[in-house]
This record gives sequence, structure tokens and C-alpha cells, in this order.
Amino acid sequence: MVIFVIFCVMIFIAIVALISKLYNWAYPFLSQYINTDAIAHWRASIGFRRSRKRNDDDDDDDDELDFETVRMLSVIPGLTVVVDENDEVLQASTDTYRLGIVNDECLVNDRILQAVHSVRESGGKRSCELVTQTPDRFANEYRFGDDGDDGAAAAKQQVIGDGTVVFTRPNWLKVTVGQISETKTLVIINDVSEEHRFAQVREDFVANVTEQLLKPTRALETLGEDLEEDDADISQILVEASRVRNYASHLSHLVADLLLLIKAQSKVVPSKDNLVNLLDQVRAAADVMAPLAWKDGVRVIVNGADDIMVHAESEQLQGALSKLIENAIDYSPERKAVGIAVSRAKDGKHAVVRVVDQGCGIAREEQPRIFERFYRGSNQSSRTGDGVGLGLAIVKHVALTHHGSVSVWSAPGQGSTFTFSLPLAD
Repeated sequence: MVIFVIFCVMIFIAIVALISKLYNWAYPFLSQYINTDAIAHWRASIGFRRSRKRNDDDDDDDDELDFETVRMLSVIPGLTVVVDENDEVLQASTDTYRLGIVNDECLVNDRILQAVHSVRESGGKRSCELVTQTPDRFANEYRFGDDGDDGAAAAKQQVIGDGTVVFTRPNWLKVTVGQISETKTLVIINDVSEEHRFAQVREDFVANVTEQLLKPTRALETLGEDLEEDDADISQILVEASRVRNYASHLSHLVADLLLLIKAQSKVVPSKDNLVNLLDQVRAAADVMAPLAWKDGVRVIVNGADDIMVHAESEQLQGALSKLIENAIDYSPERKAVGIAVSRAKDGKHAVVRVVDQGCGIAREEQPRIFERFYRGSNQSSRTGDGVGLGLAIVKHVALTHHGSVSVWSAPGQGSTFTFSLPLAD
């Protein structure tokens, strides 16, 4: 009986060892599909090592995170990384990989690594602020309009192996480094990217809107002063009154844009009441923009499939399409044409509206920012100088509320093509 019990215990130990080895081998694949933070905490609590580079026969318990350490890490605000005396990562929050801090179980940011060495040598703690770039493998899925981020952060444009253009977003981080034992160093990362982007959007808003409000205010003051004069020059007053009327029209346009942007914040729920013909919506938007096209000497050509149905809130959709058409007209030279095409996407699940102009194009470094609220590019002209940078932000938000997306292709001197995509109605 004793021999049987011993035999069973040996089999159990062998099974546990086999499972441990299999898990360490399979962890990189499992982490792509399930909650790696939870896995990491579980592994640490039962003595698994995070690093794949460690010797499986190494039985130094000091290299393993004990249960109390894991509990402490779970309540620390921010992201955490624990490294050993050899700079090898024992445990790391999942998002540290996305932020470009950890890769292949190693710290890959030089400034953080220097802080770790400094703390290990002389104790205390070190703090720093830094900007990292999202690694390509996490950035490849990013496309304009994929999320609601209006951050004013300029993205880094790259071309990957298959020729696809991707944009990696910068991350603003506050980092604190300190020791938690003789052999372990803790790195705490606070991601303040959203606060940074919001602050930049706010600055853009103040700069643009203030400029737009000051002009009509000064014009009204000048007109009022001239009207108070006993010997007022009627011709001058008429000129100033015309200027005030133009500014009033511009402010009305600005308020309408702000109201449309506010409306485009709630998701549109598909129903039989919001089933619309996409080509009809495009034609209606083009009709609204017809006076502007005529004034600027630009032809607008609309064509495409007339049987494509989508679920949409008509006012929002026509508003977004009007903004795309208005943008194309404003940046098109006189006697040029703006083409608008409606079709089905290759995936068979989406409808696509493409707006093509023959304008000056958009610089590559500016393209990641053009859908941000209040952003103004450098390619402004007399026709576009009075804008506040809300048009394309409205397009983006309308696309998002309709479960779609918007993207752009452009090159200086070669015009631009904006692609507005919506799910096809079932």
C-alpha cells in the first residue's frame, strides 16, 4: 500500500512538472487571446516564472514573486513591471508591451533601464517623464476613425512590408522606479496620454475659437464707433456693415458645426425608421453644396450604385457628407472637378463613399491629425483660412456613431481621396 501511495505521488509530481513546462511553452500564444494580467498574477502566486529565458531547473525561490508581492502589485495604481538583478522581467502588466516598455521579457526603454540601474546601485527612487512610440505590431490595426480619440498627438507614419501605411501613436508616460527587495526592482508607469492629448485639443480650441470670435467683436466695435460719429461716412458704414454680416454668417456656421458635433456622439441603432438610400443622401448633400461649388468655379460629379441601403440618421449623414464635399471644393482649384462615387466595399459588408479632389493635397506628416477637433493644417488658402477645424472631426464622429470609419489618401500636389464607410443594411 505504501509503495502504491508513493507511486501515485511521483506520478502527480511528474504531471505537475509536465503541465508547468507545457504552460511556459504555450504562454506566448495564450497571452494573445486571454487576460494576460490575470495569468501573470496566477503564475506568480503559484511560483511560475514569466521569463522564457530562465533555466527550468533553477530553484532559486528569491526570483519568484511571492503571494504578498502579487497582492501589493494588484492594488498599485498604474502599470507595473518587476525586474530581477539581471534586468529580466519577472512580471509585467499587459499594456506595458503596447506602450513600448517591455518586449520579449526585457525592458526595452533605455531611460527606464538606466533608472533601474541607478536605484539598484544607490537606493532610493527615480522618477522621469518620457514619450514612447507604440510598437508596429500593436499599431497595424490603427486606421483613422477606429476610435473616438481626438488627441492632438501627431502619429508616426510607417510603411510595413506589404506596403500598408500604418500610424503608431505616441504615449506620454510618468515613470517611478524603486526597489522592493534586494533582488527585485519595481517600475510603476502612469499613462497620461489622454490628459496630454486633451490639453492639446483644449489649446487648439482656445486658439482657433478665440481668433474666430475676436474678428466679429472688433468689427462690431468699429461699426458702433462710426455710427456714433455725427459726421459718419455712409459708404464706410456700409462696408463695415457688410463685414459684420459676413462675420455673423461665419459665426452661425460655427455654431451649426458645434451643434452637429454634439449630436454625433450617440451610436445610431439600426431600425426600419432609419433605413436610407445612400446615393440619395449623397445627392442631397451635393445639392446643398452646389452654390459654393458654383461660386468657386468647381464642378461636382456624383455617380454610383443607386440600390445601396444603409441605416443612418439623415441629418447627421448629410451633414458629414456635406463637410467632405465642402472640404473638397474649398481645396480644389478653379475649373477643376470633385468626384463622388458610391459603391460596395470589397468585403461585401460595407458601403463606401469616395470623395476625390484635385487640390493641393495634404502633407504626410499632417495626415494623422486632420480628423482632430480644431486642428488646422498648413495648406490654408484665402478660401479656407476662416475655418476652425471642425469639418473633418464631424465626419469622423458621424462615421463612428454609424458604426463606420473614415480614411484619407493624399499627397502634395496630387489631391486627396476621402473614403467614408458604413455597414450595409441587412
